[in-house]
Amino acid sequence: MRKILALFILILGSLSLTQAKDRPAYEKGKLTKMESVPCGTSQSSGKGIAGDLIGTDSSKVKTQEVLCEEYTLETKGVVYRIRPKDAKHAILLPIGGEADFRLHKDELILRVPEADDKERSYEVLSMTPRSDSEGSKPSLNHPND
Repeated sequence: MRKILALFILILGSLSLTQAKDRPAYEKGKLTKMESVPCGTSQSSGKGIAGDLIGTDSSKVKTQEVLCEEYTLETKGVVYRIRPKDAKHAILLPIGGEADFRLHKDELILRVPEADDKERSYEVLSMTPRSDSEGSKPSLNHPND
C-alpha cells in the first residue's frame, strides 16, 4: 500500500513540475510590408539521364534567380526585417495583421493568430529603432545645460 501511495505522490509531483513551467512571453507587433527579394540562384543543366544513356552532350546551364519573402514587423520601438528560416515551407503572412513574437537565441519565433497560430522561425536581417517612437525623440531638458 505504501508503495502505491509513494508512486502516486511521485506522479503528482512530476505533473506539477511540468505545469509550473512558464509560458514564453510574447511581444506584439504589426506586419506592415512583404517584399520578394533575391536570395540566391538556382542552376539546372540541360543534361539528364536520357542524355547520358544516348550520348548527347547538352552543355546548356539554366540559371534562375530565387526570390524569398522578406517581411517588415513593426513594434512600439523597433522595426524588424525578417525572412523565414525554412524557405521551402514558408507561408504567406497577412499584411496589416497583428503578430505575436519572441526572440529566442539567434532567431525570432513568430505566431500569427489570424493565420494558423503556429510558431515559425525567422531570421532577423535588421533591427532599426522607430523614428516616431517616444524613446527616440530628443528631450527638451538636456543635463548639460
